[in-house]
Amino acid sequence: MTLSNFAILLGACIALFQVWILLKPAEFTASLRKFHRSETWGYVLMAIGTAWFLYNLNREAIAEFANYKTYMLVGFSAVAVATCVFVTDYLAVRGLSITMLMLAAFTLSLTRLSDSPWRLVLVVAAYAWVVFAMWWMISPWRFRDLMIWMTATPDRVRRLAFGRLAFALFVVILGATVLR
Repeated sequence: MTLSNFAILLGACIALFQVWILLKPAEFTASLRKFHRSETWGYVLMAIGTAWFLYNLNREAIAEFANYKTYMLVGFSAVAVATCVFVTDYLAVRGLSITMLMLAAFTLSLTRLSDSPWRLVLVVAAYAWVVFAMWWMISPWRFRDLMIWMTATPDRVRRLAFGRLAFALFVVILGATVLR
């Protein structure tokens, strides 16, 4: 996948989500306030994040780890399953964090190949995802607190959605023009 295609796809996905928020803010608020305790979302996001991580680990060609790769794959798989069994509190936030880290790694691997200074928009976003993912992984109740703040008033929900929509459209425009 090229950086241009990725930027267009990423921006379009973020934009579609923001349009849903703007069309149904009450439904979004109710869903978001329940998300952090959702075991279903937790299992789905843990599966996506773990599978993505294991795929990346399996593709890694570092010779020092070659003898241990099978053990590492089994070990990390076991940690993910154990997390789903024993750490179900805020599992959705932890799964989201893992998936955000994998998305950030993918984004940074694509932006590394670009010479355009506009790639830094995606680089900064990726590092923001890393910081938030680590913060939420360590203290997942902070995600809940942030979501409560973000959805405190319908006006705040709309203003934040418009801000994210503007960013998403900017990323689509970058992907369609300067990141080619």
